[in-house]
Amino acid sequence: MRAMVMERPREPLLVKDVHQPEPGPGQVLVRVAACAVCRTDLHVLDGELPEPKLPLVLGHEIVGRVVSLGAEVTGLEAGERVGIPWLAWTCGECGFCRGERENLCERAQFTGYTFDGGYAEFTVADARFCFPLAEGMDDVSAAPLLCAGLIGYRSLRKTGEARVLGIYGFGAAAHIVTQVARHQGRHVFAFTRPGDVAAQEFARGLGAVWAGGSDQPPPEPLDAAIIFAPAGALVPIALRAVRKGGTVVCGGIHMSDIPAFPYRDLWHERTLCSVANLTRRDGEEFLQLAPTIPIRTETQAFRLEEANEALARLREGRLQGAAVLVP
Repeated sequence: MRAMVMERPREPLLVKDVHQPEPGPGQVLVRVAACAVCRTDLHVLDGELPEPKLPLVLGHEIVGRVVSLGAEVTGLEAGERVGIPWLAWTCGECGFCRGERENLCERAQFTGYTFDGGYAEFTVADARFCFPLAEGMDDVSAAPLLCAGLIGYRSLRKTGEARVLGIYGFGAAAHIVTQVARHQGRHVFAFTRPGDVAAQEFARGLGAVWAGGSDQPPPEPLDAAIIFAPAGALVPIALRAVRKGGTVVCGGIHMSDIPAFPYRDLWHERTLCSVANLTRRDGEEFLQLAPTIPIRTETQAFRLEEANEALARLREGRLQGAAVLVP
């Protein structure tokens, strides 16, 4: 099969013919129909996440069809449409797994990081961590739901009952979570790169009541803020933008260092927290909710061999919505 292979961090992916994988016990072989490009892929490629499997096939926002089943697989059938997310395997035995916090599993494995992912024509996955997908949304449109949507949803849940919500960094995750927040009756304030008029218009088109640069204060204090941009400098800015008792959620897997800030910015019972990975419960809830809104994803399709171009556009902020690779 064809795959885009990372042989070493900080080097372009290579188009290669590699052996098609075979499903082991508990696994399914999936023909990839679409795989969205996530900022986490950039963090892996740029060497910002340690010790990836090498060589590695990136990609963890996968939509495809089950081709064959390994031994002991139940609940899935050949021909079934599935989504494959970032969380690929958990031990089921540690305190986090037993406490319904499998996203923090001590021995967790991840698609496109410690397992080969979806920048390929086929991939294998643990059947227990595949989500059956309804047929209502096409493959390219559905792919961003598998991470941008899921992490956005978990980040939104961390904001509790916040009615006035700020979102810093208006990319793939933000454009999905804005639709969920508006569906829930929340007011969304979108913060983009300073001067990015196109992104601000995009945010307003999705229902944001205000959009401006991240260097601007919001028109009114926020109940909560979610930071998707991997810029630690936004943390004290967001803390100053939320009212007393407000929450700032860091929704990315990697962020540049947070600069020192005075205690008064955190005082008055403001909360700062991060979001790590996802649980299968998050996926089940969100994928049931998405069609009822309904979520509409903004995507730009690329051929599998154009993965380096898609990653470059994401790095440079030249994408509106999500890039999706199509084998």
